[in-house]
Amino acid sequence: MHRSVIETVIGALVLVVAAMFLYFTYNSGYQHVDGYQVTAKFNRIDGLALGSEVRLSGIKIGRVVAEKLDPDTYLAIVRLSIERDVKLPVDTTAKITSDSLLGSNYIAIEPGADEKLIPDGGQIVATQDPINIGDLIGRYIFGSTGGKPKPKSEQPEQPPAQTSGGQ
Repeated sequence: MHRSVIETVIGALVLVVAAMFLYFTYNSGYQHVDGYQVTAKFNRIDGLALGSEVRLSGIKIGRVVAEKLDPDTYLAIVRLSIERDVKLPVDTTAKITSDSLLGSNYIAIEPGADEKLIPDGGQIVATQDPINIGDLIGRYIFGSTGGKPKPKSEQPEQPPAQTSGGQ
């Protein structure tokens, strides 16, 4: 009888710790940002996830709240929640970047200089896709520049080879 009471107490303690862990994960990872929402369209959103940070000058100003695919253009539409006190001009740019080589991706916002502001539900038009580090390393290793070879008409002409004549 004494053994089953100890097992029950330990089981309850494990459940309490698990519940605390889930609560902490939910509150720290997916905090609701009280703000307005804007969208941005990207060709690719590699490594970006729901809850990823949106930063301006390195300071967190929002989070990614939704991701979906536009069935007509096949672009990724990312919905961002931005803090209400941060007003973004209409010529703002958004790019996906990472903390480090193996770090998580986030959206870096670079505000423009226009006086007109993006309204709630508006769109950031100028976007830049993430850089694929694997592709860059492969190009460096294998020497590919990604360009097309020049046609023979654009290559410099070689002077005719001179032969040492033995008549």
